[in-house]
Amino acid sequence: MKKFFGTLPLGTDASLYTISCGRLQAAVSDLGATLVSLWVDQTDIVLGYDSAEDYYRNDGFLGAVVGRNANRIQGSCFPLNGETIQLPANEGANNLHSGPDPYSRRIWNVLSVTPSSICLSLDSPDGDQGFPGNAHIQVSYSIEHDGLTISYDAVSDQDTVFNFTNHAYFNLFGEDQPDRAMDQLLTIPGSWFCPDDAENIPTGELRSVENTPFDFRTPKALARDIQENYEPLILQGGYDHNFEAAHPVCAILQNPDTGLTMTVSTTCPGVQIYTANFLDVTGKQGHPYPKRSGVAIETQFAPNSVNHPEWPQPFIKAHIPYHSETHFQF
Repeated sequence: MKKFFGTLPLGTDASLYTISCGRLQAAVSDLGATLVSLWVDQTDIVLGYDSAEDYYRNDGFLGAVVGRNANRIQGSCFPLNGETIQLPANEGANNLHSGPDPYSRRIWNVLSVTPSSICLSLDSPDGDQGFPGNAHIQVSYSIEHDGLTISYDAVSDQDTVFNFTNHAYFNLFGEDQPDRAMDQLLTIPGSWFCPDDAENIPTGELRSVENTPFDFRTPKALARDIQENYEPLILQGGYDHNFEAAHPVCAILQNPDTGLTMTVSTTCPGVQIYTANFLDVTGKQGHPYPKRSGVAIETQFAPNSVNHPEWPQPFIKAHIPYHSETHFQF
């Protein structure tokens, strides 16, 4: 189902598409290929807005597809083929979520729609956001067997960076219950995380989660240790860190009251857990989304991995197809 979703500042109309199967229903906009809603058993579990106009301003990246590079790049530059690629800085000296003119503010082409899936595309020219290569990007959402899969496919005519994610904030109690978000139980099977410096840039250390507030190897409430006197938590105001993405399952989120469980699996090497430490917006139907009213589970390459050659790399050779996917099973 397609419906009008709003008119953007330059007069372009945005649309909203609904897909469903079984107990799941999702709403996706062609503005940013954004995940606007995800209903599970009549409960909308992702934070969002009511109109395209609000998503165009989307400071918190609610539900947004982020690319070409998700998260931060230190100094807004990185080496590629013997050259230094310079990107625009938009968070101090650093580049966050690829900088100005993000993909979340662009109208994507809708390539196909079925009752349970949608595929959207975006052409990103050479030099777009500072990245080399003319890139063709596709993002697909599909629902089947009580699960949602987000797939990312891309190709470029030059060597470039492809590191996509979706920035949905989840609250399995419902997007209208922000005060319960940190009561969600989180499990992360990964054995290490990346401590960050004061600018949210990983220090380069892969620190064991053992005996730290970052040990989610058994389920625990997000709120349990978030106020601990532990430097990585203090510096970021909560969790905003990359964890090892153990395979096949990298994270499990659960509503302890109802038992609703979301199991996340991915082909990506890392998963960023962000507890909305600085969120403060008004969302759907006027619902307030203050600090810590949801948790983002962003599957991706580690932040600033382009400057850590010892880590898995998001560099993609010219004309070589890129593919990654993340599956949310309920």
